[in-house]
Amino acid sequence: MSLMERGTVRPITGVAWTSNTGTCPKDFSLISITEEGAAANFTRSFGMKSGYYLCYSKDLTGGMVVSDIQIISEKDSIPHGYCYIAEHLEPKATVSKKKRLCVRIVPVGSVDTALLDIKLTAKSKMMLQYYTYVGDIHGYMLWCRKGLFTSPPPQAKPRRVSLDLRTLSLEQPSAPLALRPSNPPPPLPHARLTQRRGNLPSTDNLDKPADSSLQGITALDGVPFSLHPKYDIQANGTGPQFSSQINNIRIKSLQDVENEYKYTFAVEEFAAKRTRPSVTTGSESKD
Repeated sequence: MSLMERGTVRPITGVAWTSNTGTCPKDFSLISITEEGAAANFTRSFGMKSGYYLCYSKDLTGGMVVSDIQIISEKDSIPHGYCYIAEHLEPKATVSKKKRLCVRIVPVGSVDTALLDIKLTAKSKMMLQYYTYVGDIHGYMLWCRKGLFTSPPPQAKPRRVSLDLRTLSLEQPSAPLALRPSNPPPPLPHARLTQRRGNLPSTDNLDKPADSSLQGITALDGVPFSLHPKYDIQANGTGPQFSSQINNIRIKSLQDVENEYKYTFAVEEFAAKRTRPSVTTGSESKD
């Protein structure tokens, strides 16, 4: 057997008993005749017409292969790692238990050699080239061929692309705009501002966050601001006297406050420098 022949033969993945082609499982091949051309129908006795056949599968969907096959008698215990072959029979049909067929099934990736083919011959001196004799079972001789096999490469499953290609763009996305309050404060009444309020920054700069992000937004954003009605000149209708008083309010600087309320802390310094009088004991006074 050439290397090319060994590479094209698929391994056997399952062996079973079946009553006929109607009960034979899908993807299984039924051995209906022997190598001599006789019927390969296993019967329980000579007078019975109905019987059962041997079948095998080479479907690698399950990822398992048959690495070995053995025939044991009903008195022998099944070898470790082996199992009896399955039975796909008609109702009330049974298989003789005098001799049983067992196989060793392993993952396809764990072995390099496996069972490639099985054949049946009648009890004769016929020898099958490249095949190994397994044993005698129910009036037939079972042969098997083992060798290297090549498992088919895994096929990639097609994927459904749900991404809309129209949304793809090579242009870089623009930077997100800074958030601004959705309810800006109402405009302030047109009144004469004091000197201190006139030095405050404009409202445009106050509305902008410091870092153009969510961290620049405070809890006061969006809260309307207005003067108390008591100090609203237009609403109260106060005369120029009240307006002049507001304008004459002088805002003192830090230096003005220090000059007006200067305190040298001389008393505290004198108290800190005083020495506490020493207390003499009675024994020292006697001396």
